[in-house]
Amino acid sequence: MNVKEAALAQIPIICHRVMYSHAQGCIVTGSLNYHILLRPEPEGGYTVTVPSLPGRITFGATVNEAIAMAREAVEVYIEHLQEKGEEVPN
Repeated sequence: MNVKEAALAQIPIICHRVMYSHAQGCIVTGSLNYHILLRPEPEGGYTVTVPSLPGRITFGATVNEAIAMAREAVEVYIEHLQEKGEEVPN
């Protein structure tokens, strides 16, 4: 992917979540699909935003690193929401 393509890219990332139900004694897993926007920076690297999750912004030196960082940021955010008992956007 070149810089011009990356600026316009909407790349889906799949984040897995795991929930444990103490009452039922089972593990429930699922996956969520979020689009990310990559923006090349003049000094190099890429800033990544997740439009459906306001405030989720990260950075990577390469496109692949930026995607990995976005996936991690979304997963940590989902875990935080689950710990607080809040609804996870999809």
